[in-house]
Amino acid sequence: MKSGRNVIIILLVIFSVTGFSCSRKKVVKQNQKKPNVIILFSDQHNKKVMGFEGHPDVITPNLDKLAAESLIFDKAYCNVGVCTPSRSALLTGLMPRTLGLLANPGHTSVMDDAVSMATIFKNNNYNTYAFGKRHVSTSIDAGWDVKKDHAYKPNDDDNYVSWIERNGYAKEFAHDWAAEFGRGPRGSSEFETKIPTADLGTRISKLPEDFTMEAFTTQETIKMIKEQAKSEKPFLCWATFYRPHQPYNPLQKYMDMYNVSEWGEGTKKGSGIKIPESFYEPTKNLPPLLQSQRNGGNKVWNMDKAFKNEQLWRNYIGAYYALVTEIDHCVGEILNALEEADLEEETIVIYTSDHGDFVGNHGMVEKAAAGQNVYEDILNIPLIIRFPGKTKNGKRTAELVTLADVLPTLIEMLDLKVPDLKYPIQGESMADIITKNGSMNRDYLISESWSQAAVITQNSKLGIMLDPTVVHKNWDYREFGDMFFDMEKDPLEIDNKINDKNYEQEIAKLRGYYKEFVKNTPPTGKDEMIKNRLNKE
Repeated sequence: MKSGRNVIIILLVIFSVTGFSCSRKKVVKQNQKKPNVIILFSDQHNKKVMGFEGHPDVITPNLDKLAAESLIFDKAYCNVGVCTPSRSALLTGLMPRTLGLLANPGHTSVMDDAVSMATIFKNNNYNTYAFGKRHVSTSIDAGWDVKKDHAYKPNDDDNYVSWIERNGYAKEFAHDWAAEFGRGPRGSSEFETKIPTADLGTRISKLPEDFTMEAFTTQETIKMIKEQAKSEKPFLCWATFYRPHQPYNPLQKYMDMYNVSEWGEGTKKGSGIKIPESFYEPTKNLPPLLQSQRNGGNKVWNMDKAFKNEQLWRNYIGAYYALVTEIDHCVGEILNALEEADLEEETIVIYTSDHGDFVGNHGMVEKAAAGQNVYEDILNIPLIIRFPGKTKNGKRTAELVTLADVLPTLIEMLDLKVPDLKYPIQGESMADIITKNGSMNRDYLISESWSQAAVITQNSKLGIMLDPTVVHKNWDYREFGDMFFDMEKDPLEIDNKINDKNYEQEIAKLRGYYKEFVKNTPPTGKDEMIKNRLNKE
């Protein structure tokens, strides 16, 4: 990193962006500040649901522009297909089995002792900010000078729920929130109010545009940018969006951009939204929990009802696209603020998400994380990095990378000092890929939950059913068997070749990779979690 450059890093974690033009010539401020960092992070963004990925329907002009000015990672994966462990891997560079986080709930001493991204940046003289959904805890969430959450926090009036209450929109937000939960959010005056859920968790929002959860994150981030433009210290900001995670509550103005009245060839080719290619996959192909949900086992999703009335499916898919478009707009607003503050030419932008959503693929809604951890729709995430003067515009890389690689990448690129760590960072730096066209030289990646571990290579994937019974007795799906996909021949992952003798050697090789990963990755937190559970019993 050349001294004298003021660079802002924006980890744009999922959604729309108004990028800068690398062809513009501006005077770069000459000072000794380290680069700033903004992490813009969405929740549950399916990688394929962006315009520049060739999607026939979704409208994402800002993300498309950002991608045209960035390095695009085609093979980026989350470390677990669920929020908390995935976000924790991002913020610590540690694998979920080491943290003891293989599902959303949980607490271990490793989590208490891990050193967070915010703490490292703070120790390097950064101001640190977090706005929006964090969904992490203990030392993983430490180091923020200012943090304003989406969720209600006791004795904290700066969260989104309290903000909505003060502005008189508690009933409207409760209407939205209840689409999945059947009541208002915790901490709200509407928490005890019973409100009907919605089929597939989908209903149009009643909130004004400036009062959605995404607007809250956007406004706080823009306010921070204006204040920090005058600061002598650099900043780290994790600006995270709740969407397009369920409940699926788009604003009407964004929903109106999509014709959900019929299946069609996509908005770019004709009327109606395009039907997901694996939508009618036979139920028997799917792992047991997904089969149950397809058959009506979840009374919020009501997928059995939706297969009898496919308008419900189109409503959900269109709502998901609309939420992505809203986030695209919000990210564009944030990047515009950077430009107005004369910071965009000195900004590194990284856009990513914690995991994906089925969006109708495999005939499924949301992520069903407790029942599987294998499909590309959930594990393959957006990762876009713009580094002025370093990344080539619109270039793609097929390097295998994970969210755990983000922290070591920032440490190397920004030359950050790191304290002695009780648990050394396990992710690997992507700096050579970003700045030198180098390689990670990885043969495989592992994404691992309590119920299933996915071994991912360039062209194949093995889903190994695990024994989760010590911690989650209801997640034992081993009788269903393992899953193997030839992703080159079967990109939709609908033809399980686990019993095909033609793939025996490849399957054995991937099993060997998993054994190698288990051997080399300390299960410190996982073992503690199991021990704690056994002691309770």
